[in-house]
Amino acid sequence: MNETSYLSPEIEAKAVFDILQQRNITISTAESCTGGNIAHYITLISGSSEVFMGGIVSYSNDVKHRVLGVSESALATYGAVSRPVVEQMAEGACRVCATDCAVATSGIAGPWGAVPGKPVGTVWIAARCHGTTESRLFHFSGNRSDIINQATACALSLLHSLILK
Repeated sequence: MNETSYLSPEIEAKAVFDILQQRNITISTAESCTGGNIAHYITLISGSSEVFMGGIVSYSNDVKHRVLGVSESALATYGAVSRPVVEQMAEGACRVCATDCAVATSGIAGPWGAVPGKPVGTVWIAARCHGTTESRLFHFSGNRSDIINQATACALSLLHSLILK
């Protein structure tokens, strides 16, 4: 999967919902740069309460640490926009919400916030299901809304592919 191999957030959410419902799997979210957008698209689907247990919008590092259990050392060493942090966010969402699966996002949606080596559009996404975690780094383009929607669709697509494995 790359930055262009996903469908719209609505279509990706429906595909994830269908497979979660068919397999009786529950999901939660841990969102930073997407700000609850993934949860929004899932809960637009009638019947989503059967599979969606909850989400945490962990915009601050303090919430990432206190609520999701992201280690302070990972935050200090790698920064919030990193593989170790996003993977720990997904694990924390599964634990806090008692779900089988979770998706997590952490990135820079812009227009500000870029740091050396992490330009606007840099987003780490992790998907976790039944103890297996996959994470990927993406570089999206466009305005803030575009980046958030692209990250939302890719997060759902990554989870969908993980469930199918």
